[in-house]
Amino acid sequence: MTKATISTRRVNLGQLTLNLREVGSGQLIIFLHGVTSNSAIWDPILLNLSGRARCVAIDQRGHGLSDKPDAGYAAGDFAEDIAKIIASYGGEPATVVGNSLGSRNSIAVAALYPDLVKSIVPIDFTPFIENEVFDALEKRVVAGDRRFRSREEITEYLRDRYRLMPDTAIRTRVESAYVEEDGLWRPRASPSAMVQTVIGLREELETSMLRVKCPAMIVRGAQSSFVSEEAFQKTRDLRPDLSTYVVQGVDHYVNEEAADLVTRMIEAFCLDRR
Repeated sequence: MTKATISTRRVNLGQLTLNLREVGSGQLIIFLHGVTSNSAIWDPILLNLSGRARCVAIDQRGHGLSDKPDAGYAAGDFAEDIAKIIASYGGEPATVVGNSLGSRNSIAVAALYPDLVKSIVPIDFTPFIENEVFDALEKRVVAGDRRFRSREEITEYLRDRYRLMPDTAIRTRVESAYVEEDGLWRPRASPSAMVQTVIGLREELETSMLRVKCPAMIVRGAQSSFVSEEAFQKTRDLRPDLSTYVVQGVDHYVNEEAADLVTRMIEAFCLDRR
């Protein structure tokens, strides 16, 4: 059997251009990464699902190889980008899977563009995240804007930061999220965009969650320090009609730490129910 190959392309949305990674054919599934990350983190899941779906991972604005405008990092800005991407594939409703920032954006696009979204899988983000969690995130994002002398130094930094992430996922981040410049390595993500994006994560999300009409499976990592048990339970109480799932043995980066399990969850929730 020929192994599926992920291709990349750039899509002009009018005021900015986004970079996509895509593979497979069939039902459209959009994948959205977290803050400071990029589309390459989804590669194992894209390849796992490529025989059953058209999988498209987006470098969201300000990240990866996509454009990095000076402003425009509110939930509505990201949701509009995603809606335009879905429309570019013919406008048939898509499943949207996202982690962290991508999770928030999956909720936003489902609320704002219901005709374009078939179902969503928000991973480790809820409307009830505590302020101190966002405070800590802002500090980490600022601390991550630094220069490294080598990829080995980046690797050690990421291993210390992401304790439960497997080496293959660390390697993907090292190879895709940093670029060499003047003999040093820096993050591809725009520092200014990251600050604005993190500020935007504090936007009120409860209203959007209430507006979601499509099927949703809300996922939390059992060891997540980002989504507390209390925040997750409040989400369950807000929308008892939606599916929820807690993945054991992982923290905030569920899709990178348990890619095979997340693949099976997506298959069961988004593909097998058709």
